[in-house]
Amino acid sequence: MFPHYLEDLAPGQRFQYGPISVDADKIKAFAAEFDPQPFHLDEELARDTLFRGLAASGWHTAALTMRLFVDSPFKPAGGLIGAGVEELRWPRPVRPGDALRIESEILEVRPSKTRPEQGIVKVRTTTLNQHGEPVQVFVANMVVARRPG
Repeated sequence: MFPHYLEDLAPGQRFQYGPISVDADKIKAFAAEFDPQPFHLDEELARDTLFRGLAASGWHTAALTMRLFVDSPFKPAGGLIGAGVEELRWPRPVRPGDALRIESEILEVRPSKTRPEQGIVKVRTTTLNQHGEPVQVFVANMVVARRPG
């Protein structure tokens, strides 16, 4: 795979990658360290919550999405450098046994007005479960290098 310079990208381009599997032990381990709430830690306690069962933390879903994004065919020159997130939603929970994949779409490409060596690319990435249902949607602005010379 080659690096994608700003000039290589255009609105409408799509990149896909996955799947990655989610299991109860990983959900609980992430939650124990970063989001220790009962619905992320204990199947029995989780049954009586809004989630009606064990659910991954949204931040765990975000971390899994980032892993998929890094491994995907989308390879911006200079790396995956975020300049901010405009939108982040979790429309449904991630459950043990889910297999997640991502679909990313370039929404906007614009050269920087103040830094001629780079630009900003707006990307929407949707994380889907094995049923094709979205479990996370985020829109991020990324810094991408321009082609040298």
